[in-house]
Amino acid sequence: MNISPVSTTSSKPPLAVGVIVNPASGRDMRRLLGWVSVFPTSEKVNVVLRLLSAMGSLGIEVAWMIPDSAGIGQRVKDSADIARASRGIAMPQIKLLDMAPAGSKADSATAARLMRQHGVKMIAVLGGDGTHRAVATACADVPLATLSTGTNNAFPGAWDATLVGIAAALVLRGDVSSDLALRRNKRLRVTGPGMDELALVDLCFSRQLSTGARAVWRAEDLVELFVTFAEPTAMGLSSIAALSSPVSRDDPFGSHVSFGEGRLLQAIVMPGTLACVRIAHVGKLPIGVPVSLQPGKGTLAFDGEREFEVDQNSQLQIELDWAGPLTLDVEPVLAEAARKGLLFMPPGAMPM
Repeated sequence: MNISPVSTTSSKPPLAVGVIVNPASGRDMRRLLGWVSVFPTSEKVNVVLRLLSAMGSLGIEVAWMIPDSAGIGQRVKDSADIARASRGIAMPQIKLLDMAPAGSKADSATAARLMRQHGVKMIAVLGGDGTHRAVATACADVPLATLSTGTNNAFPGAWDATLVGIAAALVLRGDVSSDLALRRNKRLRVTGPGMDELALVDLCFSRQLSTGARAVWRAEDLVELFVTFAEPTAMGLSSIAALSSPVSRDDPFGSHVSFGEGRLLQAIVMPGTLACVRIAHVGKLPIGVPVSLQPGKGTLAFDGEREFEVDQNSQLQIELDWAGPLTLDVEPVLAEAARKGLLFMPPGAMPM
């Protein structure tokens, strides 16, 4: 049974969302090494269709997507058209952005900018920490509805897409206030000569000399780790901080870990893998206090992916702030919906 969509007047612009799917998420080296199944394209299509079916049933009329090389956007569009025509499901109209995908993370940032120009009120992101980081560089204050299809998935939520779609639609309709529904996130900003980058979860300095396959899993190469939050259930580099000194998303500080002579900790650096890391020091990382990266030759990994090579002459500053993206907090929205009876049918309404 579908809930009747809310009618809109012609004087109002249609309620529009963006949906950014990383075709390559859930396919990196860590999944192979950790015995994790690849996240297939067909399941990403299904996730988006569940998301949009819930949104459309609650009045979301338009969804913008990337015309990606894997054909996810087109497959979603075709399936939504069929569901609307043959099954009477109130799917949003799917529109593909006018862009030529390059097959890199830059596609996500470009799509976020174009979606803002098209007036979307929220962007749903399917990917891991790296995909959400790319979108965060360009989404400004358009909130993100996060969905996990990556490997470590520390930043995105683990909710089913149906629940995310319901919560997003209730917020966009104005039934649940933004103050209750949206969370402002912390971020790590890295600045220096020729660099101004951000990380949403963690920044790691490693002795590995090249970016290579990007993923970080060799514990013996770790030098320094900075995290915005570190939850005990995390996997990936942030689990090192989480298992030594947890930090919540709402704490007004992060964590700074130095590796070297000290106690050995078994951490989940990737699925299926406990690695021993030697912790020299763990301390709080205050908001708004720049910290200098210790000099050395190696690579910087942003949210688990090696992005930049550095050397002894690199003069980089790391600062934690509250300028990260807004994200949809699903649980309090659904709790408010239950408290207010927002999903009850209007008197006399007939199910579709």
